[in-house]
Amino acid sequence: MENLYSETLFIMKKYGITANKRLGQNFLIDEFVIEEICDTAKVSSSDLVIEIGPGIGSLTAVLVEKAGKVISIEIDEKMLKILNDRFKFYNNFELINEDILKVDINKLIKENLNEKITKCKIVANLPYYITTPIIIKLLEENLNVESITVMVQKEVAERLTAIPGSKNAGAISHLIYYHADSNLAINVYRDSFIPEPDVDSAVININFLKEPRIKIENEKLFFDIIKAAFSQKRKTLVNGLVNNNFFSSKEDAENALISMGLDKKIRGEKLTLEDFKKIYKIIKRV
Repeated sequence: MENLYSETLFIMKKYGITANKRLGQNFLIDEFVIEEICDTAKVSSSDLVIEIGPGIGSLTAVLVEKAGKVISIEIDEKMLKILNDRFKFYNNFELINEDILKVDINKLIKENLNEKITKCKIVANLPYYITTPIIIKLLEENLNVESITVMVQKEVAERLTAIPGSKNAGAISHLIYYHADSNLAINVYRDSFIPEPDVDSAVININFLKEPRIKIENEKLFFDIIKAAFSQKRKTLVNGLVNNNFFSSKEDAENALISMGLDKKIRGEKLTLEDFKKIYKIIKRV
């Protein structure tokens, strides 16, 4: 940790930079954590790795040694010179200065997979202020990706890896569980960064299934129903469904839940993916 800490301070001083609070930058200074991220992702020479928000390149430096190719996507122009200087002698490194939410990731993957680089993995220390939109993008775009291994805020990690029906589950938990198996791989404490964030972090690993966990014809409708169920905290499932116009009356929504053997006062977080599938089928018939 001492070596990476000193190296990080040297780079910051050399290039006259500080962490950009607006972009949620905190520089990782724990070498053990970086190795654990790469080990969790099982990065190998046959992998295309897409890295989001490389910052000064501490994680990138290990990825370029292990992966067939690394494409780092960085929005902060102040980081570009640092990254280009650090990795100019690596022919397996590409840097894109763009907002990840605007990048056509499927196009990138298609252009870079070949006989030697056969699969894609996403590996990143995600900026916390935009974690959820990034994860949703990665899941909704049906990417040709084997896995996502990212560091996020600990509380968010617990929600992202929650099994639907458990206490930490949210709408995004269902989205992940529908597409993938996920687990919280390692806890990362705040003193692993400079500057120290106000919260602890965790690395999560999302491994995509070959097929979604359940068969749904209209995925948009299905996930709109789930979002409606979680749209109002401390409100019942019935309120969420009626307020989002999935049922014309509270009585209709209550009758639908009763027909499924569910309590009419149940909240969205108590439902499993299969429960939502049953509601989806009822709504499709309405």
